[in-house]
Amino acid sequence: MHICRGNFRSTYFTTESYDPVAETIFSKLQVDALFLEFDDQRSGGFQSLKYCREDLVIVLGLITSKTAALEDKEFIKQRIYEATQYVPLERLRLSPQCGFASTEEGNLLTEAEQWRKLSHVIEIPKEVWGSND
Repeated sequence: MHICRGNFRSTYFTTESYDPVAETIFSKLQVDALFLEFDDQRSGGFQSLKYCREDLVIVLGLITSKTAALEDKEFIKQRIYEATQYVPLERLRLSPQCGFASTEEGNLLTEAEQWRKLSHVIEIPKEVWGSND
């Protein structure tokens, strides 16, 4: 399940952390995995992950789909390791924070920029979790 904070033409509609709803979504929703947005300060920190069930996979949306600039790989890896304070590494994954086109208008990225972002999502996990080759 993806919890979307808005993704229309590279904008969003909410700036709160997950804290107000954390206990409910992380411990009571009957899903296998949650895709969450953590791509910037508006998303809050990882503290709310302390409520995660022990079988819940958390997909960290650390790569923004709103802007073309590639995130620093070391910064993203650091953020993943920060999340391990609350959820073990083997239950964490990496993804873009949201899709590249939640509406017909899409976000303000070219197709080539989107592919670069997706390449980032493939390269960084190899360095964190090891290669699947």
